[in-house]
Amino acid sequence: MLTSKELLEKTGISRATLNNYVARGLLPRPVVASPAVRGGRRPRQIGYFPDEALARLEQILQLKGEGLSMDEITSRLLSEPKGAHEQTVARAAPSAPAGAQVISHPAAAAGRQPLVVTVDQMPHPAYMVNYRFEVVWFNDKAREAMDGAFNQLAPRTEERSVFRLLLANGEPPARENRAALLRLNIALAKERMHLEAILQPLQSMAAAKSQLLERLYADTEPVTPGPIVEIPLRLKEAKGSRVENYCAYAAYFREGILVILAPLREGAEGLLQLLSRRDSVIRNLLSKRLPTLTDLAVLVADLQDSVKICSELPPEEYFELINQIWSSAGAVFRKYYGTHGKHVGDGMVYYFFPQPDCSYIVNAVVCAHELRTVMSRISKEWQLRKKWATELYLNTGLNEGQEWLGTFQTATTVEFAVLGETINHTARLSDFARYGAIWATKNFLGKIPAGERNRIRFGIRRPGPEGQPTFVESTYSRVGNLVDLTAGRHEKLKDIAGLPVTEIVDVAAPPQ
Repeated sequence: MLTSKELLEKTGISRATLNNYVARGLLPRPVVASPAVRGGRRPRQIGYFPDEALARLEQILQLKGEGLSMDEITSRLLSEPKGAHEQTVARAAPSAPAGAQVISHPAAAAGRQPLVVTVDQMPHPAYMVNYRFEVVWFNDKAREAMDGAFNQLAPRTEERSVFRLLLANGEPPARENRAALLRLNIALAKERMHLEAILQPLQSMAAAKSQLLERLYADTEPVTPGPIVEIPLRLKEAKGSRVENYCAYAAYFREGILVILAPLREGAEGLLQLLSRRDSVIRNLLSKRLPTLTDLAVLVADLQDSVKICSELPPEEYFELINQIWSSAGAVFRKYYGTHGKHVGDGMVYYFFPQPDCSYIVNAVVCAHELRTVMSRISKEWQLRKKWATELYLNTGLNEGQEWLGTFQTATTVEFAVLGETINHTARLSDFARYGAIWATKNFLGKIPAGERNRIRFGIRRPGPEGQPTFVESTYSRVGNLVDLTAGRHEKLKDIAGLPVTEIVDVAAPPQ
């Protein structure tokens, strides 16, 4: 038997890659076991694979070296007659190391057919949290398992903290299950959230509940994030006194973590099949996401003179340009936790939500600044390619507010959308900006602590004594005082005429 760590060391692959191979069925599910106690330390759960798994991994790496995609490799290996490697994959529960406490799946060992499910048909308690561990979706089974913890969800996201919801409900059997469920969520959160961030939503609750969470936090080991993480736990039945062994399956997505609580007496193959279809799962989950009232920053960027540029380029080149802008910008938005929103045309809308380990407002500012640098590079590339003098600009507006966040859905897509004035004012601010400028509202910059705001150079260009504009730093102006609102292209700015704004011209790197 080989531990997962030994497999990683021998093959050089990452844990995420190993988990992906398991989800695809190329490797057997590991036997999760507790090694014998050594040196007085508390045992940890370790995954064990049969020795043949190493040969299978070497075979996969060889096929990848020949240029095959993972879909091609999966199709080839799983369609071969069952030889040594395929028997390894099919073996449900290889023997465990001596002295290990095995956590197995009896349904799989009994040879029952795996249950194929969808998110809608999930037969087990399931819920999804974002990376601030605020509940964004749950099923009826979870409502029952939590014994009312999810019954009354407040509209504000910070009041949907899973820790707050669990601690607010203290009646049996929730009281007896509470520590196990809190430990589970702490183990998932601890890799990214400090104790202060976890305790923040509990400020209005009794001190004893915060103290309980502090004790559990200190006594809980974090889990290493991966595509799918398995965590054992024991829960008391909602009606009765019997305690049952469960396995919590935590599937990590960019939008959050899906947690499924499955009894060990039932097979997990159907769940693992479901979770391996990641795009389908997350699309389904997002379509059912509960509307929430949340703080957010909004970035709207539009390509200046896009109609003129479209008329100057052949259609295939115009779409090539737009796709290059979108793909380059996408990497920057992902870096700063931007979430794509609904927008008409060739512009872009992104939302930035509060994060447990960084400022969402600063993320939006730095993202806009970096996006301007990327756009400058793309502009130079196309000037050399087309031998033209056209400059490509993304005109950007930044704003913040508290709005309702929901989703718009079609048969094939799900897009985030924000309702309210914040998005409308940001779009108008993008219309106001010219030549790649970044304009932000006073409220937006006011949300940044003074120390962080010192990194940002902003201000207003005002007429000088000889008519030349002078840049006056750290000042604001109402939009109506900067342009003639009666002029044709400025008429649509009347909605934001009284809005205090400023231009962001530079963002310095953070101090080392």
